[in-house]
Amino acid sequence: MSTEQGLKHDNSPRMDLLLFIVLGAIGAITPLAIDMYLPAMPVIAKDLGVSAGSVQMTLTAYTAGFTIGQLIHGPVSDSYGRRPVMLLGIVLFGIGSVVCASADNIDALASVRAAQGFAGAAAAVVIQAVVRDMFDRENFARAMSFITLVITLAPLVAPMLGGHLAVFFGWRSIFWVLTGFALVVILMVLWKIPETLQHENRQPLHLKTTLKNYWRLCLSVQSLGLMLCGGFSFAGMFSFLTAGSFIYVDIYGVSPDMFGYLFGLNILAIMLMTSINSRVVKKVGSVFMLRFGLWVQFLAGAGLFIGWLYEWGLWGIVPFVVLFIGMISTIGSNSMGLLMSGHAQMAGTVSSLAGTFRFGIGSLIGAIVAAMPGDAVWPMVLSMGLCAILSGLSYWVSTRE
Repeated sequence: MSTEQGLKHDNSPRMDLLLFIVLGAIGAITPLAIDMYLPAMPVIAKDLGVSAGSVQMTLTAYTAGFTIGQLIHGPVSDSYGRRPVMLLGIVLFGIGSVVCASADNIDALASVRAAQGFAGAAAAVVIQAVVRDMFDRENFARAMSFITLVITLAPLVAPMLGGHLAVFFGWRSIFWVLTGFALVVILMVLWKIPETLQHENRQPLHLKTTLKNYWRLCLSVQSLGLMLCGGFSFAGMFSFLTAGSFIYVDIYGVSPDMFGYLFGLNILAIMLMTSINSRVVKKVGSVFMLRFGLWVQFLAGAGLFIGWLYEWGLWGIVPFVVLFIGMISTIGSNSMGLLMSGHAQMAGTVSSLAGTFRFGIGSLIGAIVAAMPGDAVWPMVLSMGLCAILSGLSYWVSTRE
């Protein structure tokens, strides 16, 4: 099925695989920007002569920039179209990668990473809006599952590739690879992605109107609960992204290149659950799958606490981390499907605010974890367990309306 046909038949369950591969590659920009340099974080700390917390803050800087960017890019895409916003963001992301590769101190690296996150937010926001332009609620969740399945190939390979690059070519080579990837994605957008927002559906860009739309979404108990649900679930994963490499490498003695393989277990779990979600969501509905994901994530958080409390070592932590992160796409895609189904006319704005909640809460939790002792397991364990509880409570609040 061609892209044009896909746009005409909004409710068709048939999917354009090539289009989803391209959208997945665009969505992979931020996972690559985060996950590829995770195994190199201890190396960066030694090379620049800084603490683990200082390097962890570069990750928080990226997500903070990403958070702010999403507030802006979504409304802009609702006014000027999806394609130009996407292209400009990827171009600026590539330029940021070049500057990161040349950074000679941790402050410069953190500053550029924040700017890079701001640019990378454009692609992430627009992807969800593009899919919402095409599909209804259940098909949105199904389509996002397919795209997420493609996106997860990036973090599956990224830590392994980043670990080997850091060992053989130095950590700066990671950002040169990101530069090359950005160039490839620009060509893919020009080739395959059309403009999905018709002129008659575009909204004038007024700051007052945008702020009112954000405020209206926040005043809705159901919308706010769904955004917080996805936000806390993601923040639990971000606790691992912030501290996981130091725990695995420095505390449990895993080598940087082997860390990528352990990290890959998380991605395989996401791919498995994403595949299951895409197959059964049409039968059981987004609500059932969201509840299922929240319960499993809660049990994983409890398992992490028990494994740490009884000192089961590396393999008392890894399986529960895998189970926790495996639920991210199930919770994220179904909560977004439910959220967007009630706000189809401002999909970009909704995607922006929901993404801001995800990365804003993730940045806050990451900063808290980074400020805690870097030579202990408990900050990550407790923060992931707390996030699972808050995510479930947020969904419960959303059902009260």
